[in-house]
Amino acid sequence: MHKVVLFLLAVALVNCAPKTPDLVGNWRAVVEMQGQELPFTFELQKQESTYKAIIHNGEERLTLDEVSVQGDSLVMVMHIFDAQVKAKIEEGKLTGSFVKNYDLTATVPFRATKGDTHRFAKAGPADVDFSGKYAVTFTSEKDTIEAVGIFNQVNNEVTGTFLTPTGDYRYLQGNVVDNQLKLSAFDGNHTYVFTAIQQGDSLVGHFYSGKAHHENWIGVKSEDATLPSAESLTYLKEGYDKIEFSFPDVNGIKISPQDESFKNKVLILQLFGTWCPNCMDETKFLSEWYTANKDRGVEIIGLAYERKDDFTYASERVKKMQEKLKVDYTFVIAGVNDKVKAAETLPMLQKVAAFPTTIFIGKDGKVKKIHSGFSGPGTGIYFDQFKEDFNQTVNELLNEQSTLQ
Repeated sequence: MHKVVLFLLAVALVNCAPKTPDLVGNWRAVVEMQGQELPFTFELQKQESTYKAIIHNGEERLTLDEVSVQGDSLVMVMHIFDAQVKAKIEEGKLTGSFVKNYDLTATVPFRATKGDTHRFAKAGPADVDFSGKYAVTFTSEKDTIEAVGIFNQVNNEVTGTFLTPTGDYRYLQGNVVDNQLKLSAFDGNHTYVFTAIQQGDSLVGHFYSGKAHHENWIGVKSEDATLPSAESLTYLKEGYDKIEFSFPDVNGIKISPQDESFKNKVLILQLFGTWCPNCMDETKFLSEWYTANKDRGVEIIGLAYERKDDFTYASERVKKMQEKLKVDYTFVIAGVNDKVKAAETLPMLQKVAAFPTTIFIGKDGKVKKIHSGFSGPGTGIYFDQFKEDFNQTVNELLNEQSTLQ
């Protein structure tokens, strides 16, 4: 009789215990910043007791495999980035914050509702068409940047991106709302909102990034819109023809382009950071490319410029990126994510114009080409052109006869 009572009591306690609402399914999230709402969608999946989330930006699917329920909250670690979402779980709702662990002052509110899949507005007709290619000028208090905007609109749904001399804004997605263009992107670290209205063949708008950054922008419709050559922005100072350095790899072992393992090989240097979305795209490309081509006599060294001047922190970020993206080439810890300071670590360069920057070195150890920025998969045909140019450059260098003694 005593055992029966204990059993019934245990069943009652289990039935009375609070249950975690069903989290599996589609969610519409909103990050609040600068008086703007940045919407994005994601899907939560669960296999046995393990969760994962898939963030949607246009065609992009970004998988988060460090998702957990902690007490009454859902915690989602943002892929390779040092950032996370922590939100209280309620029935059909999540409420909390998007936190950048390396800069807690950048924390912004986050909320999500289950079941919705739209961006700024639900699908429907639109009276204004923003499709086309535009010559764009971004203006801030500090500088002016020329860019190219490319947008594709179907009814009121818009996708596209901006290409700049130093990279692109990846997969932008949004809607036309009350005749205004609204685009957003959330990659797990960066928060972008673009708005614009039409004035004839021109667009006039705003760009909001993070908690404080703002730029105005103007776009003039033009199929002839172009950017300066990516090979013209960074170059060697007069009197130099080689890159020399000695930086520690992720385990503290010093690596140099002059090491025996790189002699008589084509060497590609990638100046990047794990915090940089264009760098993430380039690393994915280089990782697959290296796996397919490393036996041809090509090596890659990734020079990491991270958020903190701390070797342990930097090496942990790079190791995590290597694991997540399955990268097999060499990485070294080179410095911090400041272009001026990065140039000081490589004094033979007149400047570092962008992260990423890709440097091609021939079998004779001499620099043959320096490419600033990266046109990633979100740029469509421009990404195809980059890949074609990349392969052509490497093939030409592999066919050169080495004069290295």
